[in-house]
Formats: sequence, structure tokens, C-alpha cells
Amino acid sequence: MTAFALSQIAARIESPIASAVREGLSAGSKRLPPWLFYDADGSRLFDRITRLPEYYLTRTERDIFAAHAPAIVAQAAGAEAAGRNGNKPGRLRIAELGAGSADKTRLLLRAAVGRQGTLLYEPVDVSATALEAARVRIEREIPGVRVAPLVTDYTEGLDLSPARPGERRMVLYIGSSIGNFEPHQAAQLLESICTSLEPGDTLLLGVDLRKDERTLLAAYDDAAGITARFNLNLLARLNRELAADFDLETFAHRAVWNPTESRIEMHLESLIAQRVQLPSLDLELSFTAGERIHTENSYKYAPGQAESILRKAGFIAESTWTDERDWFAVCLARAE
Repeated sequence: MTAFALSQIAARIESPIASAVREGLSAGSKRLPPWLFYDADGSRLFDRITRLPEYYLTRTERDIFAAHAPAIVAQAAGAEAAGRNGNKPGRLRIAELGAGSADKTRLLLRAAVGRQGTLLYEPVDVSATALEAARVRIEREIPGVRVAPLVTDYTEGLDLSPARPGERRMVLYIGSSIGNFEPHQAAQLLESICTSLEPGDTLLLGVDLRKDERTLLAAYDDAAGITARFNLNLLARLNRELAADFDLETFAHRAVWNPTESRIEMHLESLIAQRVQLPSLDLELSFTAGERIHTENSYKYAPGQAESILRKAGFIAESTWTDERDWFAVCLARAE
């Protein structure tokens, strides 16, 4: 290893990655946070996952937007209330949490531009690279949209610029991202989002609904093995960035449905008894055969559950759109 590489590793020792890895892998039940999935390789693999036949989530939510985008945008802008009161509905600006490539969002952006001519879009993400790529593509493909990216971790707080007079903001939290949080964490996050909004602003929340176990497991353990590669890439990232020596051939991807908690769990299982070194963290790990690292939860909601959580967080739950099979729900809620 070169001196440059060693210096790069040393610089990461007290980074958020190093802290999360040290804490999670030193625990009695080993775990790693799911945000570690999304380095460059992981992001490319996840993009492939969203196009798999088994992975219904992205496709189903996109279908909901394709069918209802104009209605969603009009309601967020207050068109219905304005019509009842004889007032002119306000203009809308759209923010998105964890925007990434903003692929499905284009349907909502086009609907907003069709309604009001121009639009300010505020994607929020920790990846400056992903935000810049999204900005270039969106401004090229949708004339009338101006993109104002914000590089930040929204889970640490949301600090958006004030809207202009007569303008309302709709915050998108789609893709069932809320399902990665423990229920109490999800409630706290939604409450934090609500307090960051002005009265009349809205949140559009996408949630995955409970369905048969076979469909759920297939979505997280596809026949082509792309999700397995995505999960194992987490260990490859630790090898690259923290000089760990995980042997990926001795770990296997496991997806499990936990009906008691109503969640899909992803794990990495050690196939043999082994020891792993993370010298940059001065950490040595022992694994027994069959021992697992818990890498992700994806909670699945019962009908009406998302609306209940939104109300407890301080929102008024206004409308919910679902697909014809009731596999996925998109909820619009307004800050009081």
C-alpha cells in the first residue's frame, strides 16, 4: 500500500464512516447502517435494482405519479382550497429529500411546469456528484425548471431557504425511504420535517404497503443476484476505504421477512468461522459460522398507518393515492 493510500485511510479514521463501522461491528449483534451502501459502486447497483422485474417499488410508485401527478401538484399548491374561497392558488416550489438521480420526480416536475410555467426544484442529498448530475439532466430535459441543489444530511435537520410571498413548498420524501428507519426514528424525522415547514406547505410521503411474503422476499433477493452484490459491496467499501480484509467469498446475502415487526431485514452471513482485520480502526473482528451483520430494515406499512404517523408528527393528512393492487401508497400531508 502506498504512503498516499495510508494517509487517505488515516484521514478517515474519525470520519462518520469510521465511527459508524466501529460502533456497529463492535456491538454484540453486529450491524452496519444502510447509508453505507451508497458509494459510487453501490449507487450504480441500486439503480440496476430499481429496474429489476422483482423490484416492484420504484415501478409502482412511478405508475402512481404517472396517473396522478397533475392532481398531486394542484392540491399541494392549494388549488382546491383556493377554488372554494374564490382565491387564486399559489405557486409551488418542490424540494426532495434524498433526491439521488431524481428519476421519478420528473413526472411531478413536468406537471408543475405545465401548471405554472416555471419551477424551483430543491434536491437535497449528501452526494454532491449525484445532485450535479441530476441538475444537468433536469434543466436540459425540462425547460422551465431551475435546480437549486442542497448538499446536506437531512436527518440532521432541514434548513431550506424561505419561500417567496404567495409561494408554497412541497417536500418529497418518496421511494419508501422512511421504511429504513425504526418506527420511533421515523416519527421523529417526520416531526422534524414538519417543524421546518411553513403552515400550508406539504409533504409527499411514499410508503411500501404490506403484501404477501413471496413478493416481498423476491424484491430483496432477486434471481439475478444484483441485490446480493449490492449488499456485499458494503464490505467491499470497507476494504477500499478502511483497509479491512473482508473476504467477500465467505459472506452471503440473506433477506428475511419479519412478520412480527412488519419488515424485510437484510443481513450478511459469515459462511465460516473467521477473523477480519480493520487496521485503520485498530479493530479485529471474530465471526462464527452463521453469524450475521444486520445491514438494513425496510418496514412495510398497513393501510392507514402512514396517515396516522403523519398526524402524530403535526401534519394534516389530506389525500392518499395507491396503485390498483394497493401495494404502494403516496400520502400528501399539510403542515398546520
